[in-house]
Amino acid sequence: MVLRQNLEHLQELHKQLMGEQLSGLGINELKSLENQLGMSFKKVQIKKDQILSDEIKELEHKGQQIYQENVQLRKTIEVIRKENAELQAKICEARAVNEENADPNPTYTISSMHLQPSQPQSQSSDITNQSDGAGV
Repeated sequence: MVLRQNLEHLQELHKQLMGEQLSGLGINELKSLENQLGMSFKKVQIKKDQILSDEIKELEHKGQQIYQENVQLRKTIEVIRKENAELQAKICEARAVNEENADPNPTYTISSMHLQPSQPQSQSSDITNQSDGAGV
């Protein structure tokens, strides 16, 4: 019986906190309810502000990490650019040396070859000729 009364009382308080069934309350009860709601509201605000503050700190930390990573990547890019420039200079240097060493008047020789058409042979005779060592 006591549990049932407690349950009914809690249900009534819950409804009042939700803004329902306020018509039977006096001024003092309404002020008390208002104070309870005000304290609850403050707790909710404090919790929300704490969560937002923690998220802001975490995002600032991540932003700082990303910034540092960006700085490192820029340094790496600069090193690679310098290495590429050095390699390009070496390539140009090597080309210049090759051009200096190249013969300005290269001689080309064309040898004549005598080509004659041959008669097609069957596969079996090709195999026989190859096994005999008498190639085409």
